[in-house]
Amino acid sequence: MNVFAKIIAGEIPADKVFENERILVIKDIAPQAPVHLLFIPKEDVKDLQCLENLSLVSEMVEIAKSLAESMNLKKGYRFVTNVGSDGGQEVPHLHFHLLAGRPLGSIS
Repeated sequence: MNVFAKIIAGEIPADKVFENERILVIKDIAPQAPVHLLFIPKEDVKDLQCLENLSLVSEMVEIAKSLAESMNLKKGYRFVTNVGSDGGQEVPHLHFHLLAGRPLGSIS
């Protein structure tokens, strides 16, 4: 069981920002920006390549938009997922990062 599955199961505490029956949003414990949230589906999906139900991503995007608005992130934010070790994925459970609160620069 990976760390996100343990958080979802309530075995590990987390600073929850949002939760519904399908998605959990928590604050990252090692933030890379002043705002760093993790959007974690409760469904056990390894990564984006393994995802079959695309409505899950759509729901996470809607939640991200709503949270960004409520957190007044008018200057912008980044919403990204990593896939596989070469893509920087550290936990084998699909999740998206929302980063904001400082200029993030380009990814090139």
